[in-house]
Amino acid sequence: MTEIATARAPASIGNIGVGYDVMGHAFDALHDTVTARREAAPGVRLGAVTGLVDSLPESIADNACLAAAAAVLDAAGADFGARLDIDKQIPLSAGLGGSGASAVAGAAAANGLLAKPFGIDALLPFALEGERAASGSPAWDNVMPSLIGGLVMAARLDPPLVRVIPAPSGVVSVAVLPEATIETRAARAALAESTPLATAVEHARRIAAFGAGCAMNDLDLVAAGLEDVLIEPQRARLLPAFPAVKAAAMKAGALGCSFSGSGPAMFAWALEDDADAAADAMQAAFDAAGLASRAWRSAINAEGVTVERG
Repeated sequence: MTEIATARAPASIGNIGVGYDVMGHAFDALHDTVTARREAAPGVRLGAVTGLVDSLPESIADNACLAAAAAVLDAAGADFGARLDIDKQIPLSAGLGGSGASAVAGAAAANGLLAKPFGIDALLPFALEGERAASGSPAWDNVMPSLIGGLVMAARLDPPLVRVIPAPSGVVSVAVLPEATIETRAARAALAESTPLATAVEHARRIAAFGAGCAMNDLDLVAAGLEDVLIEPQRARLLPAFPAVKAAAMKAGALGCSFSGSGPAMFAWALEDDADAAADAMQAAFDAAGLASRAWRSAINAEGVTVERG
């Protein structure tokens, strides 16, 4: 009987610019860690909260980690409960998939307590349920890569068809987070309900080029596709420094640059030798706009959630 299980889930780069609500990749420079301890009483409860915050909602309905863990135990018909300690190292409201990582780690930690645990892929609906508690709608582009790892695409939602796409060789991802705020709900509210046919066609061209470029290891195709003409133009006004930061990244040699998720973090893909220069240029542009920032880098094919049972 497993009494304790600890799950560590990475941050993620949602959308990857061109893949709005369709693609994301794991970003293992940052993680959330959840430790689940078996308790006799049914249900899940919040234990210690450490890291970047010292308190989180105690209600299952409002806590991504608790909601995901509860969904796992309910589905398994568990006759026990769990207390969950959360070490939060992914900044909140940053566009780095923090709620998705907490949901994934919560589901995986609770799963680690089961005598017959679900397979990792089978945890997707439970983690999505946790993400729903945090944001109101499940962000597949954050949850999938945090759970599975690597560059992931949702080809179909019902029934789910999720696939890992080969990451182009020699390319890494950098993320830069400014001291600014963009609420996810505001970012979604900024989007038009319809789009001109010409824009839809051009967007299809870009996402096709990007996916094919990754699969074929063709960096010209990757760079041609890594330009969001659908969502980015509608959201750029939410971060006034965005155009200058993107231009700085591209001038420094990045293959592409855009918002990570709904922001305010921005990401860039660059060849490994150019990655530090791209991150430095992005930070310098934020500095010029009066915004301090932090930067990280990660492999694109980074590992997803890991679990230790004790």
